[in-house]
Amino acid sequence: EDNMERQVLLCLYLSSVPGLIASGLINQPRSIGKRQTQGTIINGIEIQSMKVNCRITSRFAHYVITSQAINHGNTSQEIVFDVEIPKTAYISNFLITVDGVPYPGNIEDKAIAWKQYRKAIIKGETAGLVRASGRKMEKFNIAVNIGAGSKVSFELTYEELLKRHLGKYEIVIKVKPKQLVRQFEIEADIFEPQEISMLDAQATFLSRDMTQFIEKSFSGKKGRVYFNPTIDQQQACPTCTKSLLDGDFKIKYDVKRDTVCDLQVVNKHFAQFFAPKNLKNMSKNVVFVIDISGSMAGQKIRQTREALLKILADIKLEDYFNLILFGSHVKAWKNSLVQATVANLQEARDFVQTFHLAGATNLNGGLLEGIKTLNEALEADLRLRNNALIVIMLTDGEPTVQIRMNVKNAIQGKFPLYNLGFGENVDFSFLEAMSLENNGAARRIYAENDAAEQLQGFYDEVANPLLTDVEFQYPKDSIQALTENRVKQFYEGSEIVVAGKLSDGGLKDFKADVTGRGAGQNLVTTCLVDEEETEKILRERGHLFEEHIERLWAYLTIQQLLEKWTKANSEKEKNDLSAKVVELARKYKFVTPLTSMVITKPGDPDDRIAIADKPGVDGDPHFIIQVPEKDDAICFNINEEPGVVLSLIQDPDTGIIVNGQLIGDKNHSNGKNKNTYFGRLGIMNQKMGFTLEVTPQNITLRPGMKGSVFSWMDQVTLRQGGVTVTILPTRKLVVSMDNGATMVVVLHHVWKKHPVHQDFLGIYTVDSHKMSPRTHGLLGQFFHSFDFEVFDVRPGSDPNKPEATMLVKNHRLKVTRGSQKDYRKDPWLGSDVSCWFVHDNGAGLIDGTHMDYVIPSIF
Repeated sequence: EDNMERQVLLCLYLSSVPGLIASGLINQPRSIGKRQTQGTIINGIEIQSMKVNCRITSRFAHYVITSQAINHGNTSQEIVFDVEIPKTAYISNFLITVDGVPYPGNIEDKAIAWKQYRKAIIKGETAGLVRASGRKMEKFNIAVNIGAGSKVSFELTYEELLKRHLGKYEIVIKVKPKQLVRQFEIEADIFEPQEISMLDAQATFLSRDMTQFIEKSFSGKKGRVYFNPTIDQQQACPTCTKSLLDGDFKIKYDVKRDTVCDLQVVNKHFAQFFAPKNLKNMSKNVVFVIDISGSMAGQKIRQTREALLKILADIKLEDYFNLILFGSHVKAWKNSLVQATVANLQEARDFVQTFHLAGATNLNGGLLEGIKTLNEALEADLRLRNNALIVIMLTDGEPTVQIRMNVKNAIQGKFPLYNLGFGENVDFSFLEAMSLENNGAARRIYAENDAAEQLQGFYDEVANPLLTDVEFQYPKDSIQALTENRVKQFYEGSEIVVAGKLSDGGLKDFKADVTGRGAGQNLVTTCLVDEEETEKILRERGHLFEEHIERLWAYLTIQQLLEKWTKANSEKEKNDLSAKVVELARKYKFVTPLTSMVITKPGDPDDRIAIADKPGVDGDPHFIIQVPEKDDAICFNINEEPGVVLSLIQDPDTGIIVNGQLIGDKNHSNGKNKNTYFGRLGIMNQKMGFTLEVTPQNITLRPGMKGSVFSWMDQVTLRQGGVTVTILPTRKLVVSMDNGATMVVVLHHVWKKHPVHQDFLGIYTVDSHKMSPRTHGLLGQFFHSFDFEVFDVRPGSDPNKPEATMLVKNHRLKVTRGSQKDYRKDPWLGSDVSCWFVHDNGAGLIDGTHMDYVIPSIF
């Protein structure tokens, strides 16, 4: 549940809006003033409504928090919008509506979103930041100004796959308005095809007699919970304006398990839920590896002793166990595993109560000794090989990279490792990575009064193994994508979920073969899709059921990619996984640890990117060189065959390189039409290791040789190193480099059935003065000032196109006045730009000949 320290970012650029209020789960205004009105209005702010709507379909929960508020005061104020959501949930939408004007959120790479947030703060604009906060919840926090008389509504949407924990699914809704609300409502609608077996709801902030105000009911597939307290019921006392709604609202439920199979397929996606009942508990071989270094002194070690004593009381007679302690040295309670007899358990309790702390942290030695104890027991006693194997390690120390390698080599995938990190200062990300690469999980133990309960609670989750080596197999030809389908151990009260994407026609022979090793016998079963039941469910649930499995698959895929990212050993592997996460997150609009959400004023900010009067190339291919000093422009064409690659920009100092490959018209091969365009661009920064390939179809970011592929329909901002890439759907691509110019690529769409033309690209530059004086290329050589003179203007063969003589670079050239299309401001229609056209492939204007710029490859 603590699988990555997350930052979720939302930036608001709303400084020009006359009034703005954030509501939802709301704090009182920061500016403390005299209370103006008793009841629902405090400091002029009234929260008119606050609603939490939760819809669960097959464990996948979709939450919408909406709130409406109004500022009755005469001046604007600041208020805090404050919501906590589960750490395992992903925000999928955030919408602010100010006096009827909507401000939607867009998913971005978190690095560039952070940069935008900092930029907004520096400018004094309204901005907000969401940080990881608390044990199980993520804090969403944003401060905004309230304009006098303004009405504002907020809508926050987030989604999560509910995890079965000790036999129940749990929904936690944080309730914290801190102000009386005219209409407060929590509604949960549950739909489970397996049918609901139990449903309960309670609120930590309600007294026993107040729980009667919570409505709850279930029958068959459907369940409902509803809480709608009146203002009187919200008051902490009859005359108070303070709300007693402050705490957790919890809903717990489970489903019937009359069959091993629960395989659901809708819209070419499937989800399989596996938690069979009536399985016999397996005996287990468990080793506890405990840190007794000096840093565990005081409350930590007292709580550890307390938890171990409770755990020893729960170990079953048929289990085998041992205790390994590590400080400066490693000390084993026994030389091998021992059975949990009454005498052995009493001796273990005595040992736990009397051991002493000892120096530094030899975590490597302690873990390897625990692993060795399990391995040797399997060799020495054949009976123990049928038991489930578990290593549980507790530390507050900082491990090293070498430990990960040692532990992985010692375990060799034979059993799971569970790491418990004690306190805030532990290197939790390292412990998590080590657990994940050894089929286990990590848990942060918070050093608070209930730490012993936290430790015991974790043990309870793994105390009753039912199966080991569980595997789900599907026909290879039916599957296009699949989440993790092998689980080392399955425990009582939990659930395994596997999801996937079907290939075309994949449903025809689709099935699931499930195998696993249990107590005394193996599990072998085949699950089929009940199409008749699926149709019935679709009729009952409608579109909510149609889309939920696909989103469940995306959610689970992202979650598992993030786990792989956590345990990745190389930067390249991390980059590849990051690209996949960002691609999926953007498609399904999930805010993940690697993405953020940015909110801007409608029409802002990059939709009207200004392009300076600098060199560009567009059309056939028309090179347009704006010369501000002359208030004029020079144009030339390059006439080469399709497939030829031209060097456009090359700056050896900044490392920036831009190359372009020509394409022709559809009928170019007959030799009658010589029009060519840029159909492929390569944009690189060698010093930053950045490579971008652009075609009219795709935009491919390449860290190494693999990378992210985006379409021109996407709206995204990414950052890699010092490079920012922004796609404005169907129109422009903006590539900004910290140490150099900004490139703007324009996409030209052509009617698909056009007999001649096809889609092509144009490229322009912004801030090209940032490039070094050594920059060259067909465009790059014109980035810095140069002089030319035009004289002897005379009529040409075309009355509308006069001719003249141009003196440039010590050459006298015959030039023709004409116009070229400039697509910088209008990517669709373009605008006509007057320029002096240099003939013969720019001869005399460009350095050397145009053949000097022909290169063998786009990269």
